[in-house]
Amino acid sequence: MIITCKLKILCHNHFIGTLPIVSHFLHYKTPLQNPFGVIKLVSKSFNFSKTMALEHIKIFLIVSLVSSFCFSTTLSRLLDDELIMQKKHDEWMAEHGRTYADMNEKNNRYVVFKRNVERIERLNNVPAGRTFKLAVNQFADLTNDEFRSMYTGYKGDSVLSSQSQTKSTSFRYQNVSSGALPIAVDWRKKGAVTPIKNQGSCGCCWAFSAVAAIEGATQIKKGKLISLSEQQLVDCDTNDFGCSGGLMDTAFEHIMATGGLTTESNYPYKGEDANCKIKSTKPSAASITGYEDVPVNDQNALMKAVAHQPVSVGIEGGGFDFQFYSSGVFTGECTTYLDHAVTAVGYSQSSAGSKYWIIKNSWGTKWGEGGYMRIKKDIKDKEGLCGLAMKASYPTI
Repeated sequence: MIITCKLKILCHNHFIGTLPIVSHFLHYKTPLQNPFGVIKLVSKSFNFSKTMALEHIKIFLIVSLVSSFCFSTTLSRLLDDELIMQKKHDEWMAEHGRTYADMNEKNNRYVVFKRNVERIERLNNVPAGRTFKLAVNQFADLTNDEFRSMYTGYKGDSVLSSQSQTKSTSFRYQNVSSGALPIAVDWRKKGAVTPIKNQGSCGCCWAFSAVAAIEGATQIKKGKLISLSEQQLVDCDTNDFGCSGGLMDTAFEHIMATGGLTTESNYPYKGEDANCKIKSTKPSAASITGYEDVPVNDQNALMKAVAHQPVSVGIEGGGFDFQFYSSGVFTGECTTYLDHAVTAVGYSQSSAGSKYWIIKNSWGTKWGEGGYMRIKKDIKDKEGLCGLAMKASYPTI
């Protein structure tokens, strides 16, 4: 349908563009349509010589041929572009193991895929100064609304207040001098970060964020990096909502109350809600004594915390730029409506001088820089870019 519309416009433009030329050379003024669909041209004067008439006919034929050539060339280009896009979609399906129930679903998803790809290309071609790139990834056949509903899952205090009383906590790094902080920190290089995991379409980012923070704190304290179970939280933490969302602080409270988390291998991730398997929660592989909240809207305080351990942070991660982030220091469009949870595992500065946070996500290694994002640090808005300084916390051991 899109092609048909474009072709109609092209036909119209070529026809309208041809008439003035023909009218000029033939001294005709008004094209009239006869009953047989043949354009009859009404002449101002019929006193043309035979030679002149033949010349006029030649000119008309030349113009018609040029117009026809332009039309066919444009048609060919449109068809080629469509075939290329369809091939991209087929290759994308094969790469990501994507299948559809029927051709109707495939066609509908293709329309979404095409729209996303074209938008990504437009945004990547903006004038110089953009510090990050977008790319087609596993989310390319999802609308942004679908993506947001399936792959985020952070629930704020107001949602959980009836089930879990929020409390103010101390901040042990309050008196640390900012001048004493290292210029750059990367907990991955210090062996305190497990490999990137993938929450799939279960909205339990809160569990992955909390677990990553505990994994880091445990390694820093005990010198051993252990991959812990997110599924245990999804199934057994009744103060949160499993795949329908949750909050890191309530996850920390659950872990404190139940004695800790078992290993990933002992209680493997399924990506769906299930009944709590009590026997699988034992033995505990890591426990915490409590947790602390980073002072709200204080990027300097967040830096102090991240300098000492990985920190769970809420963020607005449902936007288009976030969905298709691929590389570079992220400065894309986002709000401070927190809908996702990640883990800040460091900070640094690019060769171009851009300061950034290093965040670990839970969308697999095909998103971002191998599953990580570098996001601009020390912006003028106190909430931090995408609100990452609004709701941050970390476990204590």
